[in-house]
Amino acid sequence: MTESRQVKLRIVDLRGKSLDSQFVNESVPRASVDISVAIGQISGLLEDVKVRGLDALVDVTIERDGVDPRPIRVSKSELATALDELEPGLRTAIEESIIRVRKVSEATMPQPVSVDLAPGAKVHQRYQPVDSVGLYVPGGKAVYPSSVVMNVVPAQVAGVPRLVVATPAQKDFGGRPHPTVLATAALLGVEEVLCVGGPAAIAAFAYGLPQIDFTSVNLVTGPGNIYVAAAKRALRGTIGIDSEAGTTEILVLADSSANAEFIAYDLVSQAEHDEAAASVLVTDSVELADGVLAAIAAIADRTKHAERVRVALEGQQSAIVLVDNLSDGIAFANAYATEHLEIHTVDNQATAARITNAGAIFLGDYSPVSLGDYMAGSNHVLPTGQQAKFGAGLGVLSFLRAQQVIDYDEAGLAAIGELVNEFAKSEGLPAHGEAIVARLKK
Repeated sequence: MTESRQVKLRIVDLRGKSLDSQFVNESVPRASVDISVAIGQISGLLEDVKVRGLDALVDVTIERDGVDPRPIRVSKSELATALDELEPGLRTAIEESIIRVRKVSEATMPQPVSVDLAPGAKVHQRYQPVDSVGLYVPGGKAVYPSSVVMNVVPAQVAGVPRLVVATPAQKDFGGRPHPTVLATAALLGVEEVLCVGGPAAIAAFAYGLPQIDFTSVNLVTGPGNIYVAAAKRALRGTIGIDSEAGTTEILVLADSSANAEFIAYDLVSQAEHDEAAASVLVTDSVELADGVLAAIAAIADRTKHAERVRVALEGQQSAIVLVDNLSDGIAFANAYATEHLEIHTVDNQATAARITNAGAIFLGDYSPVSLGDYMAGSNHVLPTGQQAKFGAGLGVLSFLRAQQVIDYDEAGLAAIGELVNEFAKSEGLPAHGEAIVARLKK
C-alpha cells in the first residue's frame, strides 16, 4: 500500500482482530492530552475565577492572549454596529442557517402528555425550560458564527428566559470578540454577551462576576477545545452541561463503493479545525484506502491550513483502519462512538440502522459533515471522546426539563390506598402508608 509523501496518515490493520470497545479505543486513541489531564491543568484557573472573578478573567486573558478584554460586557451599541456592518452575502447565509435549525428545533419540541390511569387518577408530564443558559462560542483557530446559531436557536425555541453568550477576545479586533459572532448574536436578539473565552468563560458562567453584576447561570452549552470540555466536566454539579463537546472527530465508515476523493476532502475538512482533531476512515477495502491516501496527498498540501491539517492527520488520533468486513466496521464505529459518523456504503440506510453510538450520522456522498457544521438543519454541538455512548447532541431537549404533575382525587387515591400501605409496610416505612390511610379514614 502506497502512503502519501505529504501526509503520513497511518494504517491500522485490525483484520482478524476482536473489536471490543477497549481494544478499539487503544488502537485509535484520541489526542495525547486527555480530559482528565486537562482538568488538572486548569483547576487553579477555575478556583481563581471563583475567588477573584473579573480580575482573574482579565489577568488570564492578558497573559495568554495578549489583549485586555475589558469591558467584559459587550454593549448593545457594539452589537448593533457589528450587525450593521455584516456583509450582506454572509448575512443571507446566516439567516438561512437560522431558518433551518429553527425548523428542526420546532419540529422536535416535545408536547405535554396527560395519562388517565383510572377514574380520578392522572399523571401529567410537561416540559419546563431552564431558567438561564450560558452559551459558549469558541474563537481560537477559527471564527464560529455557526456556533451562535446552534446554541441560541434551540434555546429560544425551548423558551429559555435568559441567554448569555460568551466568546473570546480577539487580538485582531482590538481585544473585542469577532464582529461576525457579535453580529449573529444581534441578529438573533441576544443582548447579553461576554468578551471572555476558554475555561475561564465556563467558570464565569458557573460562579458569576459580582464586579459587573453578572449572575451565574444554571446550564452551560456549546463546543470548545479540550480545556473547555475539561472545565465543563470539572464544574458539572455547580452548573448543568449539555455534553463534553470537545475537539472535533470524524469517522468515515466506507466500503468499496465509496468515492475516495469525497472521503479525503471530508477527512481534511475536519482536520483543519485543530491539530488534535481526529480524522478516521474505517473500511474493508484496501483499494479504497489507497485511493483516499492518494487523494489526501493531492488535497492536504494546497488547503489554507495545510500545516494544521498535517499535524492532525499524522497524530495518533487519526488513521485509516482496515477491517475484514462491513459488520466489523460497524462494530468499530459503535465502540469508537465518534462525534461525526459518515456512512458511504452500498446501502447507507441499512448500515445506519445498525449504528448505536454516534453524535450525528451523515449518509452518502451528498451529506458531508461540513454541511452539518453550517446549514443541514441539524445541530453541530455534539458529544466527543466516546460521550456519544450515553450523551446526545445539542437540541431543543437540552434546554428542557421534564416534570411530572400528579393529579389524584379522593376516589383515585381510595382505589389504591391499601396497596400503597402494603408497599410502605414492606419497606419499613409505615409513616408513608399512614399518610395515605389518614386521608381515607375520613
